[in-house]
Amino acid sequence: MKFFDLSVIRGTKYLFFTGKGGVGKTSVACATAIGLADLGEKILLISTDPASNLQDVFGQELNGHGTAIAEVPGLTVVNLDPEQAAAEYRESVIGPYRGKLPESVIQNMEEQLSGSCTVEIAAFNAFSDFITDPQIQQQYAHIIFDTAPTGHTLRMLQLPSAWSTFISESTHGASCLGQLSGLEQRKEIYKQAVRTLSDATATRLVLVSRPDVAPLKEAARSSHELQGLGINNQTLVINGLLQQTDDTDSVTRQLFERQQDAMQAMPESLREFPAFSVPLRSYNLSNIANIRRMLSSDSVAGVADYRPLTGEKTLDDLVQDLHVSGKRVIFTMGKGGVGKTTVATRIALGLKELGAKVHLTTTDPANHINYEQATGAGLDVSRIDEAAVLEAYKNEVRAKARANGMSAEDMEYIEEDLRSPCTQEIAVFKAFADIVEKAENEVVVIDTAPTGHTLLLLDATQSYHKEVERTQGEVAGAVAHLLPRLRDPKQTEVVIVTLPEATPVFEAERLQADLHRAGIRNKWWVVNSCLSLVATDNPFLQSKAQGELSWIERVKQLSKSNTALIGWKNA
Repeated sequence: MKFFDLSVIRGTKYLFFTGKGGVGKTSVACATAIGLADLGEKILLISTDPASNLQDVFGQELNGHGTAIAEVPGLTVVNLDPEQAAAEYRESVIGPYRGKLPESVIQNMEEQLSGSCTVEIAAFNAFSDFITDPQIQQQYAHIIFDTAPTGHTLRMLQLPSAWSTFISESTHGASCLGQLSGLEQRKEIYKQAVRTLSDATATRLVLVSRPDVAPLKEAARSSHELQGLGINNQTLVINGLLQQTDDTDSVTRQLFERQQDAMQAMPESLREFPAFSVPLRSYNLSNIANIRRMLSSDSVAGVADYRPLTGEKTLDDLVQDLHVSGKRVIFTMGKGGVGKTTVATRIALGLKELGAKVHLTTTDPANHINYEQATGAGLDVSRIDEAAVLEAYKNEVRAKARANGMSAEDMEYIEEDLRSPCTQEIAVFKAFADIVEKAENEVVVIDTAPTGHTLLLLDATQSYHKEVERTQGEVAGAVAHLLPRLRDPKQTEVVIVTLPEATPVFEAERLQADLHRAGIRNKWWVVNSCLSLVATDNPFLQSKAQGELSWIERVKQLSKSNTALIGWKNA
């Protein structure tokens, strides 16, 4: 497989890097942006990822309007802050009515525009401005997006509607017509954005994956979904490919063979696209200097007297503490690709062995739980099937609307609202509340989706809580119990899962801060897949293991030494 270099992508103006969490989208996107700028071109790099770590790479605060990078002449970086974008969007909708409508009406509008759906819409709003602005098009040779919009996003942009002409004051259960009310005036901009994305001469989608089974399957799924929306100019980049084996070192050999097996099993649909690789690097991709050489070179520093770490806390220590402290709801959270599912399963199995009745579930759309292993061990296992809970919720809304005697015209508005992604957020929320309610009778271990999705879900929890109170006057059942339970440290533990690398650790730090703001505390961290626990004689892997130590130490400080380490395994 050829190495990925800048000649591959220089022919298109808009470059979108997408892929499963943890595959290195940001690193590859940044390396591309820096490389093109070093060639003398003016480059705009934009992150639309709610869990972005661009500020970590460039070592400075970034904003949603553009920051010139002094170390990289010609490069401007934009970090779209979803919360800030949502605040600006809210004000654009509400501002014209301040001082003209009663305060109670203004407050009602602010409540309707407080949910996770608004955050999502606002991000689409900002994204479309960058892709359609003629001044930006003229100013930059290439515009690079770190995390392309998903099929979910594009369907949102394509929704036909009379959004601005219908203001929902009813209690029929429709999820977010209020949030959508500011979009009608932007329909043409959205259409233009979608046209640009589907124009193969203007736009290239770069699917980034690791040489592992799950990321390759996710790349294939995303590719198919985006092809269905007319985005056909796609390129595959395999990041972190070990270049050669070492028959004298079992760890190196196992890693090489696992990667090669995954590549052989690559979904056929991906084989029709041009494919390139980025070699596995021995150094941390945590600064401009290292990102700059990511696509070109490596240097293995010798590690004198290498010794793997010993005497560290393990997952068994964590499980024992959860059991003794009597936790009823246990989350595994973290950036995509860090191994949350594996950790959740091992925690559930460990608690089962200690005598607890355990229910293991996932809110992750990718749903990677090993059901056979879990059920064989006597665990109750479930998942939130988003398609099923969405359809059930839609039917519930329709039934309520008909019972309230809504006209055919009003039902059309309801049906349009039900096609919005906001509806899915609410449907998943309700299922989420029902699962957590099981903690009355058993320990519930929840494998969450990647961080950005999880935080949207938690935000939906809070905003929906308020919305139910507003529209129905009371909060009952699982909804009433959810927030107090999540905020009770005697009942709930959030286990933050990360890797001994810069990006996952920085992201985990931000996750912890977001949880604290939501009133949710956590005690335990897990650092997964540590090479530094493994005996290897290979200088390349020793160098990578040595680079882990500073990040493990950082996590220990953040967790007040409540850190469980898991060694790298060939699985």
